[in-house]
Amino acid sequence: MTLSDTDRALALVRSTGAIRPRDLVAAGISPRLLGRLMERDLVERVGRGLYRANPAQVTENHGLVLAAQAVPGGVVCLLSALRFHGLTTQLPFEVWMAIDRHAAKPRVRFPQLRIMRFSGSSFSEGVDEHLIEGVNVRVYSAAKTVVDCYKFRNRIGVDVAVEALRDCRGAGHCDDADLLRYATACRMRTVMQPYVEGVG
Repeated sequence: MTLSDTDRALALVRSTGAIRPRDLVAAGISPRLLGRLMERDLVERVGRGLYRANPAQVTENHGLVLAAQAVPGGVVCLLSALRFHGLTTQLPFEVWMAIDRHAAKPRVRFPQLRIMRFSGSSFSEGVDEHLIEGVNVRVYSAAKTVVDCYKFRNRIGVDVAVEALRDCRGAGHCDDADLLRYATACRMRTVMQPYVEGVG
């Protein structure tokens, strides 16, 4: 799925701060789109022929919205899910998205994606839907995300997984029963059990 002209225009104005109609033309987008974006309060005019994004309409999770639109069958996972749940201080420059291992790899230029392939219950379990900027965004729950961090600890680091487990408990986002249930579904119970019992 490719991004619509609206999404491309919004991405352009947010990445550059402000745009002129000629910037849209250079990107292959009709400059008439600016009028429609103003009607929807997505951009505002700040000077003659100069437009910027309306900051009131943009959330910190806008990248997740674009990713959900670009990969409708995907689920926000790992570092991006940790960030969404407030369980990491890291700010990933890519949106981490899980797709089914049999799905075709998305061909998307923006936003930048880190595609991870999950299978079976590892893909289907623990998916929550959140309405962000009017778009349904699928994100793994906090407990499922912690288990995924251990499953992919060689990719993201054991220290990140341990921090996520500690913060998830501290914030009251998960309990041992949730963690072990998802660990069983993801065939990670043997790995997770010592951490669940030992990490305070």
